[in-house]
Amino acid sequence: MTVHPPTSALISLEVALAALLSGLMPIAPRSEPLDRALGRVAAAMPAALPALPLRDIATIDGWACCSLDLVGASAYSPLALSTAPARVEVGDVMPTGSDCVLQADLIDCSSPIVFAVGEAAPGQGVRRVGEDMTAHRPPVLEGGIVGAADLLIARKAGLSQIPVRSPRVRVIDVASVNHETFSTRLVAECVMTSNATIAAIETAHRDAASIAAALAGEVCDLLLLVGGTGAGRLDATAEALTLSNALIAHRIAMRPGDTTAIGRLGSTPLVALAGAPDHVFAGFLALVQPILDRLSGRSKRIGTTLPLSRKIASKVGLSEIVLLGREQAMWTPLAVGDFSLEAMRLADAWLAVPGDSEGYDVGTSVTAMPLRNLN
Repeated sequence: MTVHPPTSALISLEVALAALLSGLMPIAPRSEPLDRALGRVAAAMPAALPALPLRDIATIDGWACCSLDLVGASAYSPLALSTAPARVEVGDVMPTGSDCVLQADLIDCSSPIVFAVGEAAPGQGVRRVGEDMTAHRPPVLEGGIVGAADLLIARKAGLSQIPVRSPRVRVIDVASVNHETFSTRLVAECVMTSNATIAAIETAHRDAASIAAALAGEVCDLLLLVGGTGAGRLDATAEALTLSNALIAHRIAMRPGDTTAIGRLGSTPLVALAGAPDHVFAGFLALVQPILDRLSGRSKRIGTTLPLSRKIASKVGLSEIVLLGREQAMWTPLAVGDFSLEAMRLADAWLAVPGDSEGYDVGTSVTAMPLRNLN
């Protein structure tokens, strides 16, 4: 998709995002060892797991018994057992003929005759075949984030690897005049918390030729540039994208981040973020994170809907990014279109006010996306 706005025009956030996502498909999965799969987005696997557990196992330490043999046994009426029960510990396979585990102190072995001094119902102290997971289930759920429980199931099923999708991202720092790299590090860390892999972090001088040369580096799934998107005398990122025949649009109708540029280098999506930290953060949430979700095949993120404790006022024609804190089951606006570092640090969630909206009145229920765990 190609967008050709007038030189001074802003394109809407919705149009910019649609242009970036157009035709974009999830990347090919790769198999990762289990100890490197945590936090990645799971790819599809055949539903070929056996039932778990494979056999009935004990869930408490004690004696494996047949529940029918224990009927009526109590401390006041000990019951002699014709066969001595087997001692089992947690995780042991249940012996044939037993269907419960009696606590250790409820069997008296102090004399040649074994007595039971308590009862147990069928299945007590036992995890039966298939209770953890029925047969023919996938080891991981496609599009979900691989968690510790997924890895536990995979290990119990005897797997050593699982397929995941983790887009490779190149980050190009368009060197600032004062050589600060705070925003570039912020981008890289946001990328890593979004289940992607940093292929490289590179630095380009602040001239169009140098930036264009950096673009033609290692193949990756997503290109991110940081800085040089404004109207300053040394801002040349948009010019470099034009030279590389990669520019889709420059200047997005969102705040913060209105000087953001978007493009495609061949089939690789590209986002050039403005250099200030709040512009970087807003651009990442609104544009970069959806690309990473699409490339990784991630399931749709689920927001949280709560009423507003205060009004959000927004300028028509701009999609304003709002940072929210959660207080007593309400969303409290912390920053609208202009973020302090403190607001970025304290925010629990975010939302984008559509460009055709003047905002939301106090008490309006709005759906915001969580920030505390970008996964």
